[in-house]
Amino acid sequence: MVVNTIHWFRKGLRLHDNPSLKESIRGADTLRCVYILDPWFAGSSNVGISRWRFLLQCLDDLDASLRKINSRLFVIRGQPTDVFPRLFKEWQISRLSYEYDSEPFGKERDAAIQKLASEAGVDVTVKVSHTLYNLDKIIELNGGQSPLTYKRFQTLISHMDAVETPAETITAEVMRKCATPISDDHDDKFGVPSLEELGFEIEGLATAVWPGGETEALTRLERHLERKAWVANFERPRMNSNSLLASPTGLSPYLRFGCLSCRLFYFKLTDLYRKVKRNSSPPLSLYGQLLWREFFYTTATNNPRFDKMEGNPVCVQIPWDRNPEALAKWAEGRTGFPWIDAIMTQLRQEGWIHHLARHAVACFLTRGDLWISWEEGMKVFEELLLDADWSVNAGSWMWLSCSSFFQQFFHCYCPVGFGRRTDPNGDYIRRYLPLLKGLPAKYIYDPWNAPESVQKAAKCVIGVHYPKPMVHHAEASRLNIERMKQIYQQLSCYRGLGLLATVPANPSNGGNTAGVMTVTMPRPSPEEIQNEAASQAGRGHFPVKRRSEDLMPDGTNKARRQTSE
Repeated sequence: MVVNTIHWFRKGLRLHDNPSLKESIRGADTLRCVYILDPWFAGSSNVGISRWRFLLQCLDDLDASLRKINSRLFVIRGQPTDVFPRLFKEWQISRLSYEYDSEPFGKERDAAIQKLASEAGVDVTVKVSHTLYNLDKIIELNGGQSPLTYKRFQTLISHMDAVETPAETITAEVMRKCATPISDDHDDKFGVPSLEELGFEIEGLATAVWPGGETEALTRLERHLERKAWVANFERPRMNSNSLLASPTGLSPYLRFGCLSCRLFYFKLTDLYRKVKRNSSPPLSLYGQLLWREFFYTTATNNPRFDKMEGNPVCVQIPWDRNPEALAKWAEGRTGFPWIDAIMTQLRQEGWIHHLARHAVACFLTRGDLWISWEEGMKVFEELLLDADWSVNAGSWMWLSCSSFFQQFFHCYCPVGFGRRTDPNGDYIRRYLPLLKGLPAKYIYDPWNAPESVQKAAKCVIGVHYPKPMVHHAEASRLNIERMKQIYQQLSCYRGLGLLATVPANPSNGGNTAGVMTVTMPRPSPEEIQNEAASQAGRGHFPVKRRSEDLMPDGTNKARRQTSE
């Protein structure tokens, strides 16, 4: 009996460490590698041109790699539930394989495809390879509940079996007994489309700073591991102006699209650490980027409301303001704060910003200055950020806005001081906001304080050429810290938990010089708490229930800061 197989690529756009593809090839007579592209989705989804370009480059690279092993990629337009019944029949398919998708909408989609496959008599092979662990086993180990803190997550994975080693790379030898039927008109029928074919206007589109694809990902991985200073100490590099720029060793978009296997990255890090540190066991902090990614995947996998505030059992219900005009100024880099505007300009131009830059703009939008919901910021990142991932993007925004995972809300990034400490000369701002390049370093972070003569000499008059600050940071941040404190005090009253135990008795001296404002507000009266609680309940905002062991202790945030570029 002839065995005809389809491997369905979604994420996992690679030939290395692809266990479901490898299993699909075993014993098969024919293999067709399929990517299903919904052409209507391109025009209607909240995904910007940079992300689409990256995806198409990934598909081009994957097709080129498949050519080298005498195969091709079949890009098919349509919806999976419409496409597969036709392919099963037309190609007389016996087996279907794909990588396990842990996200709720992916699981729902895959269940529908498995049903269609069963009805067509097609066997389905599914393997975990987009995460380090089987997330269901982590949840099972936690009594059937997702862990709500990174500390608890670390405890759970310490009891898990070791991470599986990466699967053998698919080579021509692996494919030796398995053929791919390719017609002369393959490119016309199944070729990777261009941005223009998907309806995008490419005039004026800058060259990609982050080229997509497995080939680029593996090259970057080697560069990443070769950084001698980092390798010697395995410490987070000191932050400076160059840190803010896209690095040729950056990996996050490649992990998001699965061009790079997280397991390969994990084992390469482990091997290198043991070589440098003479076989000593690596600390969990070495894998910070990978483990926080894994944590957010775990917390999201059984929560289809993970990207929403309302109806989300892990999210604090906060009465955010609705302010479309302020949101647009933030998203378009028109806040009047050069540090914030430069970051948002880089994001829009390049599709990437440093993780501390993400912290700064997220804080500014939400709890720091504008008091706008994290959901709005998440949507902007989803559109513009190459490495935006449903679970990680939503989880990061909840964390940074103090809506979940117990971030310390009384720490607020200063939109002037934080940037000035990182890049005192303002080179980053001059790069992305050339309008301000004539200003001296003394005023480039707060140009509204520059004398009129200095502004005119720089050909940048505030309020004429560059906007005035949209908010008074000191006043707004103090008000918002008070708001957040009252919300968390209400939660303490409801839950009987000391959520504010870590609030310092006195503000630390010099907090602003470090770029972080630390403010302690007076404790509201019981009447104020009761009134605010009643107000929230009237708006339909109710606190969520959590166990005392789920509180994030001091020091947990240190691991969060171990993310690499």
